[in-house]
Amino acid sequence: MNSRKPTAREVDPKDVEFGRRVKKLREERKLTQLQFAAMLEKTGSWVSQIERGIQPVTRIDTLQALADALSVPVQRLRPGTPAPSAPAEIPQPMSYTNDLDGAAQLISGHPALSTLLGTDSTSGPVSLDDLRTEVDEIWELTHADEYAAVSESLEDLLPALERAVRVVDREQRPEAYSLLARTYQALAAAFVRQGLPSPAWVAADRAIAAAERSGDPLSVCAGIFRMVQAFVRNKELGQAAHAARTATLALSARDDLGPKGLSVLGALHLTLALVSARSAERAEAKEEIQKAREIAAQIGEDRNDFNLEFGPTNVEIHAVSIAVELGDAGEAVDIGLSIDAESLSPERQGRLLMDLGRAYAQRRRIPEAVDCLLRAEALTPQMIRTHGASRAAIKDLVLMAGDKVTADLVGLAERADAMP
Repeated sequence: MNSRKPTAREVDPKDVEFGRRVKKLREERKLTQLQFAAMLEKTGSWVSQIERGIQPVTRIDTLQALADALSVPVQRLRPGTPAPSAPAEIPQPMSYTNDLDGAAQLISGHPALSTLLGTDSTSGPVSLDDLRTEVDEIWELTHADEYAAVSESLEDLLPALERAVRVVDREQRPEAYSLLARTYQALAAAFVRQGLPSPAWVAADRAIAAAERSGDPLSVCAGIFRMVQAFVRNKELGQAAHAARTATLALSARDDLGPKGLSVLGALHLTLALVSARSAERAEAKEEIQKAREIAAQIGEDRNDFNLEFGPTNVEIHAVSIAVELGDAGEAVDIGLSIDAESLSPERQGRLLMDLGRAYAQRRRIPEAVDCLLRAEALTPQMIRTHGASRAAIKDLVLMAGDKVTADLVGLAERADAMP
């Protein structure tokens, strides 16, 4: 697939005119491209591409962000854009609560301090078989977006695991540390999905430390994957790229990875694709997706090593997400409609439908967008109601619909606290 940026002769004249308007307004505010980029949490090259018309602005949230940074209405940036029209008699949405507050509080201290100090009143043998079953259940709850249940289950499980790695026989410690690493990885994933990057970073860091003590370097790299996700969620793209590239280089130096190692390597390439897309590095994003495709083809099947769900299907789901990030809505729809994701977790299926909804929103195809988002909500209600990209798309759809907004869309916007 050719990911070359268009030349000046190939860009749409409307995009060129839009870019000139952005540049004029930026200069009127006496802002350099780098200063303007910092306000938008973008790179200087992204601003340069916008002002030259090379990077089209297709997303309403991006258009609104540009207008806000320039302190002008959207209509001045893009004449003809309809003014927001709020639907009549829509009640104010209720704010949602975070279901992982208890888990965040739990890891803010040391879960096994009493064991270290010799004041632990817990007695009796440790059953790694029982703990393994509970860790598997934590991952099932995480994939199902049942975060309140995750938080509740960890109140007993996490201290029990932290105690286990300190009291079991020496020969059992690698497995105990492996279970602890898996638990912290699940917790990091849950924190990221609920928009809590700081505790996600803590959980990922503890997952890496436990994985190293388990003696499994691939589990260490899986922990790095979770840390990269936390960095991305916190918009620390430079740190995310560095962590992911360090891990991919180390893994790529091995010629005996096997399917498990290849799964981790492929998943890290997918994170690099996302980081590149968020940084408006189109060619780099496409290159990373292609690397992941080649690794998935080498594996030849969908796997779930370290709960990464890596394989040919998951790569294409990420390709849809990357295309949406880059504003390639048509490509996102074409890829998305060709995917059969029924064998994957509800979380992965929901993510695909969410990104398809975002793509249809970019194309201003409101009925299709709402249908996809509602279907995603049925699978993973927490993701659709709390994910920033989902809520932004829902808000855009309400603005686009204006006084023709449907009851289904209003209900979705209220449940996601995404009314304009």
